[in-house]
Order: sequence, then C-alpha cells, then structure tokens
Amino acid sequence: MTEQGYTEPTPIQAQAIPVILAGRDVMGGAQTGTGKTAGFALPTLQRFAPLANTSTSPARHPVRALVLAPTRELAVQVEEAFREYGKYVPLRTAVIYGGMPIDPQIAQLRLGVEILVATPGRLLDHVQQRTLNLSQVEVFVLDEADRMLDMGFIPDVRRILTLLTSRKQSLLFSATLSEEIKKLADSFLRDPVLIQVARKNAAAELVSHRVHPVAREKKRDLLVHLIKSRAMNQVLIFNSTRLGANRLAYQLNRAGVHAAAIHGDKTQAERMQALEEFKSGKVGILVATDVAARGLDIEQLPYVVNFELPNSAEDYVHRIGRTGRAGATGQAISLVCAEETERLAEIERMIKVKMEREIVPNFEPAGRDLPGLMERPARERRRGSEEPRLTRGRRPERSERPAATPAPARKPLDPIFSKPYEPGTTPTPAEASKREPQRRERQVAALLGGFIRKPG
Repeated sequence: MTEQGYTEPTPIQAQAIPVILAGRDVMGGAQTGTGKTAGFALPTLQRFAPLANTSTSPARHPVRALVLAPTRELAVQVEEAFREYGKYVPLRTAVIYGGMPIDPQIAQLRLGVEILVATPGRLLDHVQQRTLNLSQVEVFVLDEADRMLDMGFIPDVRRILTLLTSRKQSLLFSATLSEEIKKLADSFLRDPVLIQVARKNAAAELVSHRVHPVAREKKRDLLVHLIKSRAMNQVLIFNSTRLGANRLAYQLNRAGVHAAAIHGDKTQAERMQALEEFKSGKVGILVATDVAARGLDIEQLPYVVNFELPNSAEDYVHRIGRTGRAGATGQAISLVCAEETERLAEIERMIKVKMEREIVPNFEPAGRDLPGLMERPARERRRGSEEPRLTRGRRPERSERPAATPAPARKPLDPIFSKPYEPGTTPTPAEASKREPQRRERQVAALLGGFIRKPG
C-alpha cells in the first residue's frame, strides 16, 4: 500500500476494514474522496488471497466477489483499484459495463474471474445470455447506493440479489445515508454494522466555497475571464444538460481555452479518452454533466466550477467531492444568476456553510438582482446583530420613513354628475317630423344601367 501513497488509514478505512475482516455486514457512509474503495477492496483481497492460484482452468477462478457501481467511470476506477492493490496476488479481476461490445467481455469471463465489477444493466445482460455464473459469490458490494437510487437502478439491484446465495457477506457504501437507502439496506443486510464518519450530506472540509453573482448572459464570459486571469488549470466544470456541456466546451475552445466535454451521449471510448487527456494535463478544462459527479477520481484536482447550480442540493456535495480529496485542498466556484437564488439558499442550508460572495468587476448582475444574491439567509439575518436597522419585514421608525409625496390635484368633476335629475319632455309629432332628416334619393345599380329609386 505504500506504493499507492498510503501511510495511515482514513477514518472510514480504520473503522470498516476490521469489521469486514470479521465477516460482518456493513452499511458505510462517508463523503466522497475519503477512501471508501480501499475500505472494502483491501479486506476483500485479503479474504481471498489464500484461494489465489495460477491455474489456467476457468473452474479454478469462479466469481467470488461482485461489486455493483452506478456508472461506467466508477466501475472502471473500482476495478483499477482492485488490480493495483492486489498486483502481487494472483486474483483475476474484470469490469463489465454497457456502451461497449459485449463479445470481448464474454471472452474475458470465460477465462475465469474472481473479482467482478459491473454496472447493473450489463450484468443482467450477461446473466440473460448465460455467460456469467454468480452462484459462488461470497462478497457482494453495493457502491454509491444513493446514486443507484437516483438513477433508478434499484429494481435491477433487487433482481441481482435474487441470483446470489443468502450466505454471502454484503457491504453497502454510500456518500449519503437517506431513509430510502436504509430501507434498501434492511432488505438484504443481516445485522449490519453502521459506520458513518461524516454527518449526513456534509461537504468536504478542505474545500473552500465561493460564489460569483453574475447575470445569466455573462456567465460564459466570466468563466473565460476567471480561467485566463487566474491561470486556472485542471478545472472540472459542471453543466446541467448534455447539450449545454457540448455548447460550453465549444465556446471555450472558440475563446482560446482548450476544453473537452463528457456526458451520457458520448460513447464510452470518447468519454475515456476525454478523461485520460484531462488527467494527463493534455486538456486543461473538462465540462461534464452530473453523470461525472460520481466516480471521477482525479488526483490533486484543484478546481470545481458550477456553471449552473444543480437542481438537488445533494448533487452539489457530490460535484465538489471531486476536489479536496485525500487530504488535498480544493476550491468550489459557483457562477450564480438571479434565477438560481433559491437553489443557492437550499445548498447553504444543507451543508451549513455560508459561501463567500465576490463580484467580479464588469460582470456584476443587474442592480435589481444584486440584493437577493448578496444578502444572507433570513435565519442568519435574524441572528446577526450588525444588520442596519432599516430592514425588510420591520415597520420603520417615523424618522426613517420617507417624506410623504403630495397627492396631485384632482380635476373638477363634470357638473352632470352632481346636477339633480330633471324629467324630460316628450316632443310633439310636428317637432319630431322637423327633427327627422330628409331622405335623399339613392342610385341603385342595374344589370344594363342604373335607375333612380324614389322613396315611398
């Protein structure tokens, strides 16, 4: 483990590893970047190390450990961790996920695999084609269970659980432990040990939070200004939509900032290439949707930028969890427009952190939007003692009230509205005939000419 940079275990590792080695089921909760993968990978490798062999027979290499991950990126990184941690132990590992041809995966499984990392959909594809036998699984790991819930994979997970023996050891790890996750855990964990090393929905403590209030139409220009003026490199930028991520990456390249996009519409090969180029430094800016909020493990990632705030406050925690990992510091920068004020307040309430506001000259929002983006939440305003006396929600003192503006003079009413009613007189037939206008002769068109039509 010293080759991987470990000198002492993280809190989740120190608490989980002994329990897992004792054969107990575990429900573990810890914020991202705290070493959850090593927390279950190391004891699993140690458990099966005595069974490792170099035989070429597939029967000597049955699937003994199954790890389910919600995304392709996370599955790849978990398998890499198993392979690196167990490089001196002859245990075979493999990863299977969708978006790639299934035939090479079938060929690999036929050679025998002891530790299998998979996404739920592709695993069920192999089960349906009978290219996979799960009858000898002794350790089952459900990683990022809350993300599984968000992505609608729980029915697939329950179906997979029916294929496994009841004698297995089950481990559930998640960044958050909501009530839904606990109900899921109760359905397959046996007397689990609860290990939670951070409060629910806690943001990484080594990450600083900063908000730049900005008009929506100025966000892209402000982003380019920040990257260039601060010489920012290795920046992970989150956008809410796939189309928006593509457009933003294109606009950044047009502005002279080398950027790549990663999202669900990209093929697996394109996503892996963009990620590798970003990790190596060939591409300095990576624009991603929330599909990349889980599973991206990038060493020493200094910046995470929320070009758009997520709809869910929990997703903010997962986004910024890509930085400030393994003891390193990081910066979370959010470009917030007036339409995102409520989402910002929700995030601050959940993580219990008041984010620093900083207005960048020439990119400030409209004057009418500025107070809502800069003011503290109502709860903090009530607690604070340094607020000015004239605040919204309190009746101002008489001395604070503006001088009354004199009302404009009213126009006099028409006398008809105040004049008493006077009955009118009915005109005589002679008077009426005088008032009746004289009828005039009219020209009427005819087929072969016109004629004068006389009245009467």
